[in-house]
Amino acid sequence: MKLFTYLNYGGNCAQAFRFYEQHLGGKIEMMMTRAQQPGVGELARELRDTIMYARMNIGGTVLMAADVPENYQPMRSAYLYLSVDSTAEAERVFALLSDGGQIFMPLAEQFFAIRFAMLRDKFGTSWMIIQERPQP
Repeated sequence: MKLFTYLNYGGNCAQAFRFYEQHLGGKIEMMMTRAQQPGVGELARELRDTIMYARMNIGGTVLMAADVPENYQPMRSAYLYLSVDSTAEAERVFALLSDGGQIFMPLAEQFFAIRFAMLRDKFGTSWMIIQERPQP
């Protein structure tokens, strides 16, 4: 048994995955638009370039996604939990992902972490960023 994370986007899946690939070191393994799917018939013009399926490896974890513009809602009550190795990296990633997004908890020291933050990025993906405290 394996467990994966599958994200829904409102029409900006390709943009989000390319952003994560460029800035977070991810590697897009597959991305297919609805127009590229085998046996596609008549397709509304506004759906042709939307993503039917995307797969990325980021930080050793597989992340999958698609555009669902007809019933998209931003992520609620679920977060991608991104662990970083340094304060500088926590600050870089926080600045990158919070730009144009919504900050729920600013990046700061916490009793359980050297740095921790919660936010939703401009693509609608919710993130927790953590620089964990070393365990004794």
